[in-house]
Amino acid sequence: MSPRVAEPTLPHRAPKRSAGRGARIMNRILLIEDDAETAEAIVAELADRGFEVQWSANGVDGLDRARASSPDAMIVDRMLPGMDGLTVIEALRKDQVRTPVLVLSALGAVDDRVRGLRMGGDDYLTKPFAIIELVARIEALLRRPIDSRETILHVGPLELDLIERTARRGERELDLLPREFRLLEYMMRRNEQLLTRAMLLEEVWNYKFVPATTNLIDVHMGRLRHKVDGPGEVPLIHNVRGSGFVLRSRQ
Repeated sequence: MSPRVAEPTLPHRAPKRSAGRGARIMNRILLIEDDAETAEAIVAELADRGFEVQWSANGVDGLDRARASSPDAMIVDRMLPGMDGLTVIEALRKDQVRTPVLVLSALGAVDDRVRGLRMGGDDYLTKPFAIIELVARIEALLRRPIDSRETILHVGPLELDLIERTARRGERELDLLPREFRLLEYMMRRNEQLLTRAMLLEEVWNYKFVPATTNLIDVHMGRLRHKVDGPGEVPLIHNVRGSGFVLRSRQ
């Protein structure tokens, strides 16, 4: 049993907004942050937006709380007293706890971010940050299906490593440009689903409106198909005439 420490002054804060009859259950967030000022600001903002928040001020207590309360998402500072944040996350992942975790850190170098993700974090936010961005990232993590929290995606013979940013079809490595990688990731997360050109423009290219005429999608999809579906291989990317595209692993 890990030793307990004194409770922080704001261990829990319920949402201000009351849930009316038929309203959805509010998401429960566990915040592990040793800086009281930062923690208070995060707790206040999340509670005002309808989240139920628990706060722990050190890694040992935070790990115990995570195991005991099964929150819907966690925000974990990297540098914590008692046990550092990455060790907390690693311990949870070894316990097969798949709760999405947003890592907070003043360490913003690429190597630091990559290490945070490899240790089991789902997202990484560098301090100082805008509180509205933190809220948006938590909301995005909660919207993801469980499978999207994996760092390696598999569809048929395709493998996509989201941390190393590598792609393979069987034993063959795919040399993808950044946009092609994002496009393939989007399709793999929606395997067997028809994807319209409008969907792809909005989700992969972040277009706020769909141009009346553009061959942008067709050009990029043609290049991606050429790389994914090699000579003599069973085609995986299919053009549904007049509708869009589908990644199909089953024939």
